[in-house]
Amino acid sequence: MDMHAKPQDQLIFHLTGKCQGDGVVSTAGLDLRPALLAPYRDLNALRHDFPAVLVQGAGGREFVRSLSSLVDTMLESVAPRGIEGERLRRHALQLEREIRSDVAGGATGSLSELWDAAAARLGAREGETLEKVLAHAGGALSVDGDVVGCTHQMPARLITHAWHAARRAKAKLFRADLSRLVLKLSDILRAAHSHSQAGRQPDSLKAAVGGSHRDAFDFDLLSRIVGKGAPRDELPAARRERLVRTLGVLESQRFFGPPEREAEEGADCLDFEFDNCAAAAQAFRQRLGDLAELVKAMSIAELEAKGHYVEAEHDLVFDAFGEHSLTAADLARFPDYLVCIPPDRNDAPENANLMEMLSSGLPVKVLVQTSDLLEEASIGTGHFAFGVRSARLATAAMGLGGMFVLQSPSANLVALRAQIGRGLACQGPALFSVFSGSAQPASQLPPYLTAAAAMTSRAFPAFSYDAAAGANWATRFSLENNPQPDGDWAVETLAYADTALQQLAERCAFTFADFVLCDSRCAAHFARVPREHWNAAMLPVADWLALDEREAAQRVPYLLAVDADDALHRVIVDARLMQATRRSLLLWHRLQEHGGVHDSHAERRQVQESASQKAPAPATPAAVAPAAPKPATAEAADAAPDVPAHSRDEAWIDTARCPSCNECQLINDRMFAYDERKQAYIKDLTAGTYRQLVEAAESCQVAIIHPGEPRDTNEPGLAELLLRAEPFR
Repeated sequence: MDMHAKPQDQLIFHLTGKCQGDGVVSTAGLDLRPALLAPYRDLNALRHDFPAVLVQGAGGREFVRSLSSLVDTMLESVAPRGIEGERLRRHALQLEREIRSDVAGGATGSLSELWDAAAARLGAREGETLEKVLAHAGGALSVDGDVVGCTHQMPARLITHAWHAARRAKAKLFRADLSRLVLKLSDILRAAHSHSQAGRQPDSLKAAVGGSHRDAFDFDLLSRIVGKGAPRDELPAARRERLVRTLGVLESQRFFGPPEREAEEGADCLDFEFDNCAAAAQAFRQRLGDLAELVKAMSIAELEAKGHYVEAEHDLVFDAFGEHSLTAADLARFPDYLVCIPPDRNDAPENANLMEMLSSGLPVKVLVQTSDLLEEASIGTGHFAFGVRSARLATAAMGLGGMFVLQSPSANLVALRAQIGRGLACQGPALFSVFSGSAQPASQLPPYLTAAAAMTSRAFPAFSYDAAAGANWATRFSLENNPQPDGDWAVETLAYADTALQQLAERCAFTFADFVLCDSRCAAHFARVPREHWNAAMLPVADWLALDEREAAQRVPYLLAVDADDALHRVIVDARLMQATRRSLLLWHRLQEHGGVHDSHAERRQVQESASQKAPAPATPAAVAPAAPKPATAEAADAAPDVPAHSRDEAWIDTARCPSCNECQLINDRMFAYDERKQAYIKDLTAGTYRQLVEAAESCQVAIIHPGEPRDTNEPGLAELLLRAEPFR
């Protein structure tokens, strides 16, 4: 290894992305993947969360189970302990692998169907007795349901299945209340009828007597006897009319289907499943009047059932009761609206009101799938949907507050089934942002591994935010299931053999750049360095990112990769991708702070307290220095209404509307800063370029950055920049 060679070829590629000289070689056609992924070439041989079983008729968090966990549970109940049960355990695991291979090949069906088919194949190969044993073992499986793999369609199927489980639980409670109220009102009307003249007519008396005894009575004579003095109607006309009207509303409601269809998915009289936001919002508005009428009827029925209805008081209240009288608790008793947006429709016009719908508190549960993260790797070149970059949708929604937010790659959904259930059961809106990892034709990994790599690399971390869980971030926010959440990157030990076949091991970080390496569209960002040109100026990507700017300029970042033959290579990374990797790390740091990891405020207080303890007691000052000026805040703006409006030529930020998304500071944290409310303002206009101002305006999630006119009229590319800046001025 040449440890003293000048890495000019490598530096040139890192800075320009161009391969020159014999020190770097293009990676095109090499089928490279990160070295840490080498052991995962055959996923069917590994036990993991997929395939998963969508459990029939389940409630709570057990609406989905992994096939592996079900097989383990079954073996615990039927396989004898010790060597006697070893043969059954071995064959059951063999059958599990058969099912996993079937699902990976596109097979569909219930667990029982796939189990029987796999048992028959194994029996044909190894004997009929084995088939009978495995079939008997399959009978001990605790659940059944459709088996799904980690595919493009899986997130929508899983969320929809979980939504039906939550709806069934809600329907059971609602029907119990409804049946009780209908029975109470019917009893009141029936009792009043039996005590009235109409109830003591011969036909009414005959209907009230059992059929076997009817011939023993003269109902005409009985009517003349018991009907003496009976009132024409025991109920006042106003109350009878109110009871009949209320009972009619209760019995004709269409929000839940009849009890005998409770176990059926989609049994509601009204449809609550949609594939776009506009249709769901329209349906909610159209049904709001009927919903208010039903809530009003149930409230009246509760009072009547208890005998607490006072016309002088309650008539005025219920006469004014309407759509605007409904509370979140009222809406929570009825089915939520489920919206599963197809991945190719995220930026469609019918979904443009997603953020407005979520912030309005409409009882909607929305699934948004992101199928490609790499189109957003470069600043200002991403694909926008819902007014923000789709991969940052969950963090933007979290800033709205008042809802449940879950972000996760599809590979992690089974592990987060409890959080999914909590989100679907919550009052108000919930957003599920999922990276499916299956719509990248250039990806060299299967969908499950692509999705898992996105989480491990911090490209798409998993987290949940539950606004109803408590009053602070510690109770509301959680970094769900991310590997090594306290660190910048997940670090694992890579074991390999060198050219002399000596066993070596080194610690290796899995970074955003490793994730990008898995996609052949991004091959131009990488170059392979032949082993004879490896040198001391090359640093692993994670170590290079830890350097200051001056030191980093003298070094070249690289990744460890393997080819199709598992031969180890060093692959250097260009500056453009390293910028995206650094940006991914900064966004991860932001999530860590929300989760209480490396809290900058706590660390600053700790440093200040430590310094104050070490510092000597200050002498009495001769004079007090004036306080440093503070940046303008929303309060200052409110206190000074005579401040003139900003001109279109002035660079400024509408600070009061800032959602604290951190996008501008990721571009230039010397030009942009946060005030005490953690809202952005322009700290130093001279600390950056006009291009950075324009890029910040384009990347701002709520379009509050106004770049104005350029200060430097000689800055390159001004004509293009002015065109891009025009919509924001």
